[in-house]
Amino acid sequence: MDMLASFLKYLDIEKGYSSHTIRSYGDDLYAFFSFVGLDPANNESYANISHRAIRAWMSRLISQGVSTRSVNRKLSSLRTFFKYLLRQGVIANNPMKRVVSPKTSKRLPEFVPETDMAKLNTDDLFGDDFEGLRNRLIISMFYFTGMRLSELVGLTLQSVDVQAMTIKVLGKGSKERIIPIHPELKELIMEYLNERTVKFSNSVSFFVTSKGKPVYPKLVYRVVNYYLTLITPLQKRSPHVLRHSFATHLLNKGADLNAIKELLGHSSLLATQVYTHSTFEKLKNNYNQAHPRA
Repeated sequence: MDMLASFLKYLDIEKGYSSHTIRSYGDDLYAFFSFVGLDPANNESYANISHRAIRAWMSRLISQGVSTRSVNRKLSSLRTFFKYLLRQGVIANNPMKRVVSPKTSKRLPEFVPETDMAKLNTDDLFGDDFEGLRNRLIISMFYFTGMRLSELVGLTLQSVDVQAMTIKVLGKGSKERIIPIHPELKELIMEYLNERTVKFSNSVSFFVTSKGKPVYPKLVYRVVNYYLTLITPLQKRSPHVLRHSFATHLLNKGADLNAIKELLGHSSLLATQVYTHSTFEKLKNNYNQAHPRA
């Protein structure tokens, strides 16, 4: 059995990872195998991989200017794969045990200021045709719910219950969570659904293209990137920035950190606590500007 194919199938069926995540794992592993000159279909060759080969690959990536954050993600792919091989009895020793990941500096999440987000609350920016309604709702859905790109793309008509004012999201690890619908978001949903029903009544996907096909990640990313370009000078203009904005603005308004954790679908509070650093930085800047001795 091809252990790489078996591993990727394991990530899909047993771990419930998204297709995007599985593809990233596969890309990382194929890149490493190419570096060491290994045929991934030859299961016996996995036992010959040493920690030195992995360290050499890590050094090559860093010398090529790959960020330590990206290097650590690639090493994480290898670490998960070798643990799988160990459990399957393909290897007797895990070479990753002798590999130390490079240290990364803590990067605060970027977010769009509330004043800039308010600029998107205008009809002229989007237009009143189907694509305009859909694009405005895509931006608003991210900002009002904090959902991930994969979660938005995966929404179906049954996911959105306008009467109950809730959205059922399928998150990481196939974990479901319920997100409340803000009244302003409800209005946009109703407007979009009225137009969508007239044009495309067959598709079960909630968000569709102008041809009635389900939207895909690249399309949604382009939509978000385009509109954020109009309102913010931030270098990073992705759906995840809107997720960061959602969490940061809630925290700034006094929302409970545990509640934000549940809304974001984080498995640990540690992942949510990064937003407290963002609000502290804002507090520190205000202090430096306002205090006479600062």
